[in-house]
Amino acid sequence: MTGPRFFTLSESVLAGGVPHHSFAVFCIYPWTGLLSDRRKAKHALTVLDRCRIRWGQVLALQGDQVVVESSPLTWDGHRLDLGPPAAETVVRSLDGASMTEPLEVGDWVSLHWEWVCDRLTARQLGYLRAYTWRHLGIVNEGNLHSGPAALLGT
Repeated sequence: MTGPRFFTLSESVLAGGVPHHSFAVFCIYPWTGLLSDRRKAKHALTVLDRCRIRWGQVLALQGDQVVVESSPLTWDGHRLDLGPPAAETVVRSLDGASMTEPLEVGDWVSLHWEWVCDRLTARQLGYLRAYTWRHLGIVNEGNLHSGPAALLGT
């Protein structure tokens, strides 16, 4: 149930939002709205970046960890965007038990928080990029990021 936030949900759907994790992260969760509060923006950006399903390319394999290159979210005070690629270390397994099939340097993977979720095919990577950009566009062009913050009184 969305309660008083239903207008944001309905506006996002009418603007082209589709049922995808990026829709929930950028258009429904209140974190996007918290970006407009300088006291909370840094934490909100971190939560949005970690919670979204993002993509990265494997640079190195280090036991249970993988070094990937991915583009973090950025916030300039007006636009939520993807920044330049940066290396980050993520978890692919615990004590050798992994949710993914074996990885190789150069593979593209999906990431959620600090975890590798899956190896991506070219088609899956394309869809993930397209839906991410689609929902970032709704937030940026529709200025929906101010709605949740106003509702939360921040």
